[in-house]
Amino acid sequence: MSKQTIVVKLGTSVLTGGTSKLDRAHMIELVRQFALLRKAGHQLVVVSSGAQAAGREHLSHKLGAISPTMANKQMLAAVGQIQLFQTWENLFNIYGLHVGQMLLTRADMEDRERFLNARDTLKALLDHGIVPVINENDAVATAEIKVGDNDNLSALAAILAEADKLVLLTDQPGLFTADPRSNPDAKLIEEVQEIDESIKALAGDSVSGLGTGGMATKLQAADIARRAGVEVVIAAGHAEQAVTKAAAGENVGTRFRATQTPLENRKRWLLAGPPPQGELVLDAGACRAVVERGSSLLPKGVIAARGSFYRGDVVRLTNENGQEIARGICRYQYQDIDRIKGLHSEQIEAVLGYVYGPVAVHRDDLVLK
Repeated sequence: MSKQTIVVKLGTSVLTGGTSKLDRAHMIELVRQFALLRKAGHQLVVVSSGAQAAGREHLSHKLGAISPTMANKQMLAAVGQIQLFQTWENLFNIYGLHVGQMLLTRADMEDRERFLNARDTLKALLDHGIVPVINENDAVATAEIKVGDNDNLSALAAILAEADKLVLLTDQPGLFTADPRSNPDAKLIEEVQEIDESIKALAGDSVSGLGTGGMATKLQAADIARRAGVEVVIAAGHAEQAVTKAAAGENVGTRFRATQTPLENRKRWLLAGPPPQGELVLDAGACRAVVERGSSLLPKGVIAARGSFYRGDVVRLTNENGQEIARGICRYQYQDIDRIKGLHSEQIEAVLGYVYGPVAVHRDDLVLK
């Protein structure tokens, strides 16, 4: 097996076994598998949920029932992050492996410089044989800057690490043709080539109710990662040798093949999730040029600009029916686009008095949906 960079995401249900406490016996079994991967020469990144569960367990003798306010959740995360990381550190130390903690929010992904800084830190840890343990920074994250679930965070981590494989361990054996909890005829789908609407319709909720991500968020994460060139496996966290089997390409769970043409680094950053600040509505000809020919978007093809966005912001590109076909970095602010929409590129300077180039969105700064 060739050397790989593998990101493993562990859901709260996997780390607690469906209880209200960390299942340390199972965590050491997972670390044993991680150690085998490291011994084989693979690089490993762990995305770990469970901070709030660890905090609740640690404070159980002090706390009765507490209301699920944002402040209380952040309090549990602040206490639990320490307990969770210490547990990982102790377990990895049994196998002579060092770990390093990275706490991230969406803001770290949206800003290009912070994205590159996070990538450099992650690569430095890997280059020195240290296993990064990543979690969302729940103690300070608000709704506006939260990634929202560790499934999508793991996809972003896979992009940061330029990983070969993302393994999402969950409370389900994989993606089924129907809900296996209510349909005895449901069958496991072993491989998915394309995540289309029919596949998305199969997603349900998490079984345990302990985590924030159900199968729908795992499909979102899988779609982001596979389009960035990362193979994805969704498997049961308590399945025998789930991690090592997934790494070896053996049949376990549901496998999502990476796209044949992974996106280059700048487009990976776009895919990582800077939220669009506005929208450009394209005519039919521009839609065909962007989607079918891979062309840049010219002002001539823009019908309308919506929202308050500025030069360098990410915008949605939609057709006249409102369907998003792509997103990209706009080279002009919204007032400028409103003035030059529908015009030929050579007219831009005459209208604005300056020019940032002939295109509204360059194809190098654009990723199709």
